[in-house]
Amino acid sequence: MLAVRVPKQKAEEVRRKLRELGVLARGYAIRREGGFVLFPVVRPVEGFEVIEAEFDRLERRPHSYREVVEVPESVKSVLPSSFDVVGDLAIIELPPELRDYGRAIGEAILRVHRHVRAVFAKGGRVEGEYRVRELIHLAGEKRTETVHRENGIRLRLDVSRVYFSPRLATERMRVFRRARQGEVVLDMFAGVGPYSVLLAKKVGMVFACDINPWAIRYLEENIRLNRVRNVVPILGDVRRIAGSIKANRVIMNLPKFADRFLREALMSTADGGTIHYYAFGHEEDPYSEHESKIESVAKELGLTVEVLDRRKVRPYAPRQFNVAIDVRVHRS
Repeated sequence: MLAVRVPKQKAEEVRRKLRELGVLARGYAIRREGGFVLFPVVRPVEGFEVIEAEFDRLERRPHSYREVVEVPESVKSVLPSSFDVVGDLAIIELPPELRDYGRAIGEAILRVHRHVRAVFAKGGRVEGEYRVRELIHLAGEKRTETVHRENGIRLRLDVSRVYFSPRLATERMRVFRRARQGEVVLDMFAGVGPYSVLLAKKVGMVFACDINPWAIRYLEENIRLNRVRNVVPILGDVRRIAGSIKANRVIMNLPKFADRFLREALMSTADGGTIHYYAFGHEEDPYSEHESKIESVAKELGLTVEVLDRRKVRPYAPRQFNVAIDVRVHRS
């Protein structure tokens, strides 16, 4: 077949150019020959040395575990199309009809996703004071601690002991971009620090509170891991510190119960400060009920609020969304 022959020091530059031109032949292994590299191409390319050469075919790797998993045809239609990856751990939600095939599903995920070292199934809902769920080991290493990378930071955590959602990485970066240098931030339900550690790279000071001692333990480790010094971990109920901090930005990432802490959030927000409020809402009107609650509590405290932004963060359940509402607080 046809090949473009280039000196090896120019190989990467030429490879990019061939891809841009759409002439690089797919499914073949690039060859190295002395001080040259040979790229398989689908047609002659002007400006390059073109020769005839033989190439080995590449084995096609499956794109999805569903292509290789060994389960009966009768249940293939209910195989989940996605799952969460936290560090090198995969966490999948299996419907009841797939519970007996968990090991086969886990092994298929390990086979296709080489960076994954262990696979778990969700054993129930996120619940309890610490917002954790039971996890069922399906395949791979029997460990639940990992290091997750997102938005340029590293987070060590144990998925069986703390709450963490990798699906909020984009939302965390959105808040980071809105933050300003020198701000004081209160992260009311900080967990292992995905908001707090990221924001510490930009703002003046972050007060990070959580009631889960394991979350605070990992938060302290992540502060060291990312070499930030402007995060203050606070173990305990955020109600204990409400009002003692006047923050320019308050993060309320507790969507199921955030409305129960509105008074504390408003008391802790400086004049002109912003609250990032998270909740669950019905698709027909996911915002109005929550905005009414915010306005009502603000009025009780003699404050006024202004809605700056509202958005659907992600689907949560059938016809339900995890939503974000940003409000500015005025004290006069």
